[in-house]
Formats: sequence, structure tokens, C-alpha cells
Amino acid sequence: MAEKLFGEQQPVSFGARLAASQSFAALFRSGMKLVEETASYLDGPGRKDSKKLERTAALAYATESMRLTTRLMQLASWLLLHRAVNEGEMSLDQANKEKTKVKLAPAEPIDAAVLKGLPEKLRALIERTRKLHEDVRRLDATIHAPLRDEPIAVNPLDHQMGLLRAAFERNER
Repeated sequence: MAEKLFGEQQPVSFGARLAASQSFAALFRSGMKLVEETASYLDGPGRKDSKKLERTAALAYATESMRLTTRLMQLASWLLLHRAVNEGEMSLDQANKEKTKVKLAPAEPIDAAVLKGLPEKLRALIERTRKLHEDVRRLDATIHAPLRDEPIAVNPLDHQMGLLRAAFERNER
């Protein structure tokens, strides 16, 4: 009987629904706010903070602020790309092709001693950006998880459960 109820049905694209969800909208808003906040800090108080640092710490500040800016630009690109999908400006397949230009590689580890020498506001921005990066990587893995071409015959939830596992997996590289 279960086969008659579920046989030959295609799975619901959890990724596509997730991309259009309130969860994505909240992530988009917080991500873009973080981009603005970081730019404001680096162009204003951050410049003053960096001038107060000794040579080694100033070099670390420059390095970490460049990494931070690069990471945020990649995240903003990903968020804007997926907002375009949500607004019907492009398909998820088109976004999947375009997203290859966005680098969502695992974040590089930061030496705790180097981090300690940086201004507190910069450290906080780095930490928030790393968290956003993890969230976007998980969402990306879920949204762009390949769907099966063949119909599901036994249990239509297997694929969806796999997508859920991917969404909550943490990359521990």
C-alpha cells in the first residue's frame, strides 16, 4: 500500500524551498548588515585603532582585515546571487553555475596569539563573519545538493533526510 501512495513520486526540492524561506531572508539581512558594519568600522574607527598598534600587530591587522574583507565579499556575492533566485531573476540552475565564481572554501585557522593582539571590535567582526561563513556553507550544501534523477520507489524521505544531514553537518577540516 505504501508503494501505491509513494511510488514513482519525485522528491520536493528542499534546497529550493530553503532558499526562498524566512530563514534565508534573515541570513541575507544579517549578512548584508555585517558587510556594512565591517566597512564602516574599517573605514572609520578601525583606521584609528590600527594606527595605535605596534608594528607586528599592525601587520596582523592589515592581514586579517584583508581576509575579513575578502571573505565578506564572497559571502555577499553568494547572498546576492541567491536573492536573485528568490526574486525570479535567475533559476537555481543558473545560480549553481554562477556560484562557481564564489569561493566558499573552509575558513583558514587564525593563530590565537595573533588574534589576541588585534582590537576587540575587529576580533568580534572576524568571529561573526566566520559564523556567517559556516552558515552559508551549510546552506549552500543543502540548496545545491543534487536531486536524484530516478523516481523514489520505497521511501521518499531518504533523499530529504540526506539533505537535512548535509544542512547540519559541520566541516571539520
